Amino acid sequence: MASEQVIGSVRVLVGKHEVGKHEPGSVSSVAVVRRRGEHGGVTKQPRADRFMDLDADPREGGTSLGDERTTLLEFLRCQRLTLQVKCEGLDVAQLACRAVEPSTMSLLGLVRHMAEVERAWFRRRFAGQDVPRRYQSEAEPDGDFDGAEPDQAVVKEAWAAWHEEIAFSEQLARDTDLGFIGRDSAGNPISLRELLVHMIEEYARHNGHADLLRERIDGRIGQ
Repeated sequence: MASEQVIGSVRVLVGKHEVGKHEPGSVSSVAVVRRRGEHGGVTKQPRADRFMDLDADPREGGTSLGDERTTLLEFLRCQRLTLQVKCEGLDVAQLACRAVEPSTMSLLGLVRHMAEVERAWFRRRFAGQDVPRRYQSEAEPDGDFDGAEPDQAVVKEAWAAWHEEIAFSEQLARDTDLGFIGRDSAGNPISLRELLVHMIEEYARHNGHADLLRERIDGRIGQ
């Protein structure tokens, strides 16, 4: 039997399908969100809706049952693609929208931030390249987010930077022993194996932010 809960100004109706009776691809427990309208009414939004068709999902069909390196790289590939998927179909203003106030985060800011993170770890700390940061500086430590302006040139540069840094990171991760030791920002030793796990965690954390940002922009949720 369904039960209804009130959370703030949102009513949440939670119901369950009979076990074994739900269709393939559905979930056994479905929450339906009823949002209050302008005149006190509510609209229903099924929480189990998919963001896209499985056939169009670029994260599907990857390697499974691989060795350690293959597994780590596959999980990282999927996390990177999740950020890309969450940004697709939006215009410049939407990408730069700081949709969860008072946070300065935006989807565009996340792309810039992760380009900076990839660069710092793989180029600077593991490859030992003496390259400058892309967006952050002592004067502007949050330049990756603060500089995410609704400008087509800014958006184009951000995607180009992100793809460029990922290409370098992927090459290094394929060609380097997992036990290779780099240094973190404090100079402490860290293996490539640990770095890959950290990058999966870093993307996963920010993809949670991306979920909320995207939902606030156009209501797209999940997956």
